[in-house]
Amino acid sequence: MAEHPARKLRRYQQMRDFGRTAEPAGGAAGPDGHRFVVQRHRARRLHYDFRLELGGVLVSWAVPKGPTLDPKARRLAVHVEDHPIEYADFEGVIPRGEYGGGDVIVWDRGVWQPVEDDAAKAIEAGTLHFDLDGEKLAGRFVLVRTRRGDGGEKDQWFLLHKQDEHATAGWDAEDHPRSVKSGRTNDEVAAAPDALWHGDRPAAAAEEPVGFPAATDDELAALDALGVKGKWSVAGRELALTNLDKVLFPARDGGKPVTKRDLIRYYVTVGPVMLPYLAGRPLNTHRFPQGVTEPGFWQKEVPRHAPEWLTTWRNERADAGESQRYVVADSVATLAWLANYGALELHAWTSRAADVDHPTWVLFDIDPGPETTFAEVLELARLHRTALEHLGLTGRPKVTGQRGIQVWVPIAPHCTYEQTREWAETVSKTIGRVLPDLVSWAWSKDKRGGRARLDYTQNVLNKTLVAPYSVRPRPGAPVSVPLEWDELDDPELTPDRWTIREVPSRLAERGDPFAALAGVEQKLPGL
Repeated sequence: MAEHPARKLRRYQQMRDFGRTAEPAGGAAGPDGHRFVVQRHRARRLHYDFRLELGGVLVSWAVPKGPTLDPKARRLAVHVEDHPIEYADFEGVIPRGEYGGGDVIVWDRGVWQPVEDDAAKAIEAGTLHFDLDGEKLAGRFVLVRTRRGDGGEKDQWFLLHKQDEHATAGWDAEDHPRSVKSGRTNDEVAAAPDALWHGDRPAAAAEEPVGFPAATDDELAALDALGVKGKWSVAGRELALTNLDKVLFPARDGGKPVTKRDLIRYYVTVGPVMLPYLAGRPLNTHRFPQGVTEPGFWQKEVPRHAPEWLTTWRNERADAGESQRYVVADSVATLAWLANYGALELHAWTSRAADVDHPTWVLFDIDPGPETTFAEVLELARLHRTALEHLGLTGRPKVTGQRGIQVWVPIAPHCTYEQTREWAETVSKTIGRVLPDLVSWAWSKDKRGGRARLDYTQNVLNKTLVAPYSVRPRPGAPVSVPLEWDELDDPELTPDRWTIREVPSRLAERGDPFAALAGVEQKLPGL
């Protein structure tokens, strides 16, 4: 008689505290299917969890070096406890201190088919032949037990790939580190996990999107109730806020001036929409501690007085005198700390901290000259849309909050900065030839004859453009706001149309146009 899935999971459940871990507790056995999943798991040591759906559970092996398509390689595979079916799609973080604490990505998934008639009996006998059809792994594999565990040790097996049409000499799992579920690396998931599991819910409702929570109504009320300074808790962090009634932005068009309190409230309100463009990336900040009526300055290095909980990234390749440690904004608490610190304008790198040499965005900056009208800026922006459509690429424009428009194009992190810069230069100069009277390629504005520059030069390591939804240092606190392409035809559009007072209502009504670019990894076509 087949063992019930709940009985098979007893060992798994005994090893976990489900009051702390977001893993599923199991108990909702699904139909007997043939899914497989491989999860890249960074716990005490990096390993790959190889799981086959069988008998209502995931029969599991830990493979330290990962599966391979190389038929000459033998991979150690340690037989571990069965996992619940719900675990097959889990990607997130297991809390430190819990069994298996660390970050997990869905490295590969698909279906498997046993060669033997009775796969459970084959596993018990110590040899299982099977075929995989996944996004990375394919072909005939075999699991062979080499030693039975005793005294609390686990059974040891070898995982091998047979010589077939899918065999590939030298194939290494570490050359393919990204999730097939999200396209992210373990570093990126650890920095910003976007799903939790709840084992006390039915399997269909077990996965809960996490994202970046905004400040609660109670937290905002507490911010409003503070005097000119005081302790304030947000997103589980306590901040010492100062000079809350200090005017940072003078009024615009008969409106009210914007105080530091207003700025903090804005960033913790729009944070859930803004943070996906910041999380996991080094941040350059434009600081105006005395407000925008006084000169500001750029700051990249994290100050010594920064709180310990702040997520940071160290640039190990920095030369003497260069910035060594950068802020990585991954919570509304970080945004609040930055605003209190006078970092009004936020610029994230176009590459992630986990892979700084390969950008995930190509940027086009339409920088108007003194004589460039906004109608001409719009004309140039529409040409970028035409060019992207011709190349089969998806992108979106955004107003800068000052005078120009930028176009952001998401790409797969395979190209170097040199390659993306050369590609962007070719596209920009092709567009410029369509309207040569509007465009100058001179670097300094005084040599452009009042014309616009199509600036592709920001596609370089540690050069940045203002982040989506960042405030700009101008009266009224205008914001750099993403657009749909058809909004370029709005007769009321101006590059500084929205301030921090209007952006929350715009997001509530229209959502985030850049959300359509989330997770899009495009290859740059040849030109």
